[in-house]
Amino acid sequence: MIKKFTPRSKGWAVCAIFAFTLALAGCSGSSSTLTSTVTPPGNPVGANLTQVSSDPYTVGPGQHATEVEPHMLANGNTLVAAFQTGRIVPGGATDIGWATSTDGGTTWSHGFLPGLTTGEGTGPYDAASDPAVAYDAKHGVWMIASLPISNTSHTPAVVVSRSTDGLTWQNPISADITAASSDKNWIACDSWASSPHYGNCYLEWDDPINSDLILMSTSSDGGLTWGPPLPTADSAHGIGGQPLVQPNGTVVVPIETVVVNSNIALMSAFSSNDGGLNWTASVVISNIQFHGDAGGIRSGPLPSAAVGGAGTVWTVWEDCRFRSNCSTNDLVYSTSTDGVTWGPVTRIPIDDTSSPVDHFIPGIGIDPATSGASAHVGLHYYYYSQSNCTASACQLFVGYISSANGGSTWNTPVSLTGPMLLSWLPNSQNGLMVGDYIATAFTNGVPHGVFAVASPISGTTFSEAIYTGQGLIAKTAGRQLSSAGDKPLHKLSDTIEKERPEKSVIPPSRRKVRKSAK
Repeated sequence: MIKKFTPRSKGWAVCAIFAFTLALAGCSGSSSTLTSTVTPPGNPVGANLTQVSSDPYTVGPGQHATEVEPHMLANGNTLVAAFQTGRIVPGGATDIGWATSTDGGTTWSHGFLPGLTTGEGTGPYDAASDPAVAYDAKHGVWMIASLPISNTSHTPAVVVSRSTDGLTWQNPISADITAASSDKNWIACDSWASSPHYGNCYLEWDDPINSDLILMSTSSDGGLTWGPPLPTADSAHGIGGQPLVQPNGTVVVPIETVVVNSNIALMSAFSSNDGGLNWTASVVISNIQFHGDAGGIRSGPLPSAAVGGAGTVWTVWEDCRFRSNCSTNDLVYSTSTDGVTWGPVTRIPIDDTSSPVDHFIPGIGIDPATSGASAHVGLHYYYYSQSNCTASACQLFVGYISSANGGSTWNTPVSLTGPMLLSWLPNSQNGLMVGDYIATAFTNGVPHGVFAVASPISGTTFSEAIYTGQGLIAKTAGRQLSSAGDKPLHKLSDTIEKERPEKSVIPPSRRKVRKSAK
């Protein structure tokens, strides 16, 4: 059944919540741990937010009502988002939900993918996870890739649900039915009409049994069939790859790579210029310097990536190199025009480097009608007003920042929510959860985000749903912020712990976060 949400929009709410957040951050003083008793915050949802879906399920073992980990893509006036609905603690969710707007975000319809899970009622799998959205312009097909999970039987690596309008979804199609294991899938399609590989779509995932071996699969028929899984030329290992297609048909995949049997993680990329027949060896974008986010929240330096209208690829992640003693994370980025040579790591100036604010889980989008020094960049993210907080005192917000000149300067950030408590979040095998990723997408020059917002729990029932903000811009407006002149301060990093895969049943040992020089 398809349901519709019609948004309310009052632009003043963004500014009001932002002012409240600044006051909260300004009163926080130093970065010492908060121990004082505070009055629990109220509903974090302001009038500037539009709810696009909610969890209708009550069946176990899902935690209801919860929705987490959204991704979204735009084509013309249409926006399609996908997300986990009814998060299950050991891994996955009761089903994958979707929300679609065909009028540029003014109104939304939503529903849940058929043929996928037993919780939804028409599918074979116990759970599903890691939804990602793609659009194939050549074949006129929307796709949602997700990770099927079963407690009793073998599953394909990834399944792909298809729709010609973003509203009616077919039963999923399997990719790599012989896969021994899989995790953290992603999907992208070549929708550049001038590309020699126009109409190809690309799946990425990793194989946890083989130390997170990175694999790619290609479809050239609108996702109806998928080719064999192929590794990179150097058989790289990693997690969280996000394929992007440049106008010339080159596929670039930013990803967090790992050195097997070590705690070393790198931000890397690999590519294909022959339509996915072969994949290059991985190249290093940068080392990763990571501050472990407080309070037991599920987060980490996975990349968020986007491509501009002329093909420049942006990769964003959380990183502490610009903060004294790795005390908190900024969001940083590097860019490339070919996926091989990458620019310096640059800090996004959301706040001053002396602030106690901690930033994580970014979702970047670039207006496809812009490029280069005129690129309009939008970025949604989560943050703590105080980095060094306890689980009971951490206050979580959603923020947004934009640049109208390819990152040379940035507009003043805004907060899209009031404070959320971590006790309002569902649990997962890797911590309290809003998601490993969120998203930003543009329609007609207007940025739209999707993100999970949690409200106070009623009894044992959660209240976490998917929202989007109204009235956001990516044009130059007001005071401009710049990080020009900011330099890395050290080579410190907390240990990046290995994630427990969604399909795993035996968790890896959890190592105490510690500082180490690289």
